[in-house]
This record gives sequence, C-alpha cells and structure tokens, in this order.
Amino acid sequence: MTTHPLFKSLLNFKGNARGCVYAEPLNGIPFHLYAPYVSIYMLALGVTDSKIGLIVSISWLFQLIMALLSGVITDKLGRRRTTLIFDLISWTIPSLISAVAQNFWFFLGAGIINSFMCVSQNSWMCLLVEDSEPDQLIDIFSWIYIAGMLSAFFAPFAGLMVRAYSLVPTVRILYLFAAVCFAVKAFLTYKMTAETQQGLVRMQETHQTSLFVSLVEYKDVLRQVLRSPRTLYTAGIMLILSICYMINGTFWSIIVTEKLKIPAQNIAIFPFAKSVVMLLCFFFVIPRLRSIPFKFPLMLGFAGFVFSQFMLVTAPVSGYVLVLFSILLEACSTAIVSTLVDRMMVLTIDAQERARIQSILNVIIILITSPFGWIAGTLSGINKTLPFILNIGLFLVGGILVYLAGQASTSAAGSSSSPEPLTAD
Repeated sequence: MTTHPLFKSLLNFKGNARGCVYAEPLNGIPFHLYAPYVSIYMLALGVTDSKIGLIVSISWLFQLIMALLSGVITDKLGRRRTTLIFDLISWTIPSLISAVAQNFWFFLGAGIINSFMCVSQNSWMCLLVEDSEPDQLIDIFSWIYIAGMLSAFFAPFAGLMVRAYSLVPTVRILYLFAAVCFAVKAFLTYKMTAETQQGLVRMQETHQTSLFVSLVEYKDVLRQVLRSPRTLYTAGIMLILSICYMINGTFWSIIVTEKLKIPAQNIAIFPFAKSVVMLLCFFFVIPRLRSIPFKFPLMLGFAGFVFSQFMLVTAPVSGYVLVLFSILLEACSTAIVSTLVDRMMVLTIDAQERARIQSILNVIIILITSPFGWIAGTLSGINKTLPFILNIGLFLVGGILVYLAGQASTSAAGSSSSPEPLTAD
C-alpha cells in the first residue's frame, strides 16, 4: 500500500501541507454526513423550495462582502491566525444554530454566519499552497478531497439513524457532531502549521495600512487579473462549477425525494457510492494525470457532468439504477475536474498577490453565482427537473471555456522563453 504514489506523498508531506491535510478529515467527514439531508431537513421544518433558494442567495450575497474583505484580512492577520478565527466563526457557530433550528429565520442566520467561510477559505488556501512544492499540488488536492470522501464509510450509519429516529432528530445530532469536529479541526490546524513566508511579508507590508487603503489598492490587482487570459478562463470554469455545485448541493435531495419518490432514509446509499467511486478515481486515475495536459481530461469531465445530469432528469419514479449511474458518473467527473481546476488556479495566480487575487476572483464568482440560488429555487418550484436542465447548459459552457483555456495556455507556452508549468496539449 505504501508503494502507491499517493501514500508516499502523504507520508512525505512537510510543514503546512502536512498540518492542513492531516486535519482535513475533521472537516470533510461531518460536512458530507449532514450535507445530503440539509434541504429536506429544511423542508421538514416548513421551509419551502423558494425560501431555500432565497436563503442560498442571501448567504451568497454576504459571501460577496466577506470575499471582498478576505484578501486584506488574510494579509493583515496572517494566514494561520485568520484561518483559526474564521473557521470557528463560519463553521462551528452555524452548525450549532442549525442543530436547534425551528424555522426559516434560524437557517437564514446560520447561512449568513456561514458566509464568513470565504475569509478562511482564502487564508487556508494560502496556508496550504504557499510553501508547498508545485509538483506536489495534485497530490495535496487529491488528499484534501479524499479526506471528505472518507465520510462514505459513515454515510450508511446516517441512513440507519434516519430510519430509526426519523429525519429531524438525526440531522440535529449530525450538526452537533459537526460543530465539535469543526472546532477541533480549527485548533489542530493552527497547532500543526506555521505562518507562510509570503504571509510574514504581507503582514509586515500591511501592518501600518488601513483596511480601506488596502481595498483601494485592489484596482491595481484587478488590472493584473484582467491582463491574464489564463487566469480569466480558469475563473470562468470555477464560476460554472460554483453555480452547478451549489444547485446540486441544494436541490439534488429535493428532486430525488419529491419527484423520484425515493425515501429519505435510502438516499444515504448515493453519497456512499459517490464517495467510494471518487476514492477509486483519486487512487487509480488522478495519479496518472500528473504529466497529462489538462485540456482533454477536463473536457471529458465536463462531458461526464452533462450526461450525469441528463440521466438524473430522465430517471423514472423510484429509478434507483439511473440515479446511481448519474451519481457514479458525476463522481468520476468531480474527482478529475476539481483536482485539475484547483491546480490550474494555483499555477496561474501571481504568488506575491495570491490572497488579494483570490479575493477578487471569489468576489466575481460569488456576485454572479448568488442569484442562482433564487433562480434555481424558483425553477424547482415550477418543476423539480428544471434546475438540473440549467446545469446541463452551464456544463456545456464550461467545456467551451476549457477549450479556450487550453488554446490560451498553448499560445502562452509558445510565446514564452521558459517552459510553462501548466500545459494544455
């Protein structure tokens, strides 16, 4: 087992990569345990489809504000301290609120506080990659996703709990469990990491600079982003994934239980199957992508997304088989696309301005994504399949952006005197 390249890399991680990766199961496992039940949990407590979409959209608007501030906060407080503070705020507190939720207003409050995660996502990403070797990035991101997929082995217990204790009490327990795990993970990450070299530089540079002045300086960073076609294409791909993942995460359990009439206690088998397939992909497919140009596997991944959504919307009532095939295809596509896009983003961003560039890109992504919660909620109220038909169109656009990104990367490599770390074909 230890001869597998992924296991070798896990044992060889040093410094912040080790601290971030080793603590990640405490985040991934509890999140993936309650995530399949969130929407139907809200439905069970009287929140309608449209109000669920409204919660998502309002939360994303607050994420917009926090994403704008995330870069300057991360530079000013440092990557490590920012991650600790905002992980506790954005994950532990909303989980406690959701565990005792009674109506729409509880979930709205939890969603707004959860929007602070944009700050810790930025700081945590900087903490993870800034002192890491570029050739380790695929392995690092693979293990981050694997950490979440470990929940597959616990998902059946969640289904058994729903069957034994019903939906609402079970989800309350899962949220309480998550709150404890999130808090332990935040402190453990802080203990096992150190401030990055670039973080120390930015803390020193921004020590006497106000948040307002730092925000004004964004205009120069924005010009830098706009002059980088590869960064823009990568951001566009991330935008498509952001919208589609949000729609799937919010409305998948609704279409499966409301339209396909699959009982809530049985839906745990699907995330279980998805996690197992993703784990297999990470161990047997992703290691072979290190030296393969990104364009072909990414386009194949987006094609897989399109077919997975098509199978979901055409599945009959109690169509377990089609839903299962949809999930398995989505799992393979997610493993490939997410890992490669994360690597693309790291390699196309100026390392000296990583926090603020990530902040700007997150603002743009959130600004455009936020209305889609309400749009998808409205579509779901009309017909449960419509949000996923929207996904099909968006994934097709994503495939086009991958092709254009590949062309831009090839052009950049051809015009540069030094070899490009990211190749298209």
